[in-house]
Amino acid sequence: GCASGLGCHRLFCSRCLNVILWLAFWAVQLNVCLSRIYLAAHFPHQVVAGVLSGIAVAETFRHTQSIYNASLRKYFLITSFLFSFAIGFYLLLKGLGVDLLWTLEKAKRWCERPEWVHIDTTPFASLLKNLGTLFGLGLALNSSMYRESCKGRLGKWSPFRVSCIVVSLILLHLFDSLKPPSQVELIFYALSFCKSAAVPLASVSLIPYCLARVLGQPDKKSL
Repeated sequence: GCASGLGCHRLFCSRCLNVILWLAFWAVQLNVCLSRIYLAAHFPHQVVAGVLSGIAVAETFRHTQSIYNASLRKYFLITSFLFSFAIGFYLLLKGLGVDLLWTLEKAKRWCERPEWVHIDTTPFASLLKNLGTLFGLGLALNSSMYRESCKGRLGKWSPFRVSCIVVSLILLHLFDSLKPPSQVELIFYALSFCKSAAVPLASVSLIPYCLARVLGQPDKKSL
């Protein structure tokens, strides 16, 4: 039991706050999901798959230590496995008469203007974006630039960390404005993969390394 009435009251308030925050979180999630369906931006099964995928990614990234300690070889093998599995699963279903891209045909048929259905919204494009991000993160965390800039005293210096965040946000905005040409699908997919890999590579290793060179080592008193 609680040692005192005050302790029980604090525990009760903490649990109530926890419940309220989780209810608010899922209320936002539900509204976002319903809005995507209402606007005809996604089919219902795509929204459900997105929620489940997001939960899986969140659970994976809870284990931050294993993410930081994984070797580049492990990142490469995981990326290759996921890519091979997705392609194999797609070919298997297609051989069984199930076309996973059936939503594209329906979207183009029902959309007021078929040209609004962009190639970057296809499942394969999303897969390559995610795999590119994963592989780019592996490259960044295993680079010498990351080790030099983030594992010393400078990595804990607040002005350095704030500068990294600001510059990364600016760079991410610039990356987002770059649209690979979609006339040739193979070129689009390749450039999309490279663009997604460049984002974590720049924000995790390149930007901190460059800022570390510019700012130099902080004084011990400022830490």
